Amino acid sequence: MPADLVSELRARTGRRGLSGYVTEAVRHQLAMDGLAEIVAAHEEEHGALTEQEIEAARRELFGDEHAERGAA
Repeated sequence: MPADLVSELRARTGRRGLSGYVTEAVRHQLAMDGLAEIVAAHEEEHGALTEQEIEAARRELFGDEHAERGAA
């Protein structure tokens, strides 16, 4: 990992918080990779997701308020 990123992370998390922060970031990225794989498989079988399907998924994941504003 580049030294400037490590320095920034240590400033934000403290020396002992760095490992936990990186662990959570990797866990999140793995979940996002898994979601991308699910979407790709669905789209391969059924075609591209519609805006309605995307909005329904946003509502289910984040609630109605987030879906109305879009993914921000």
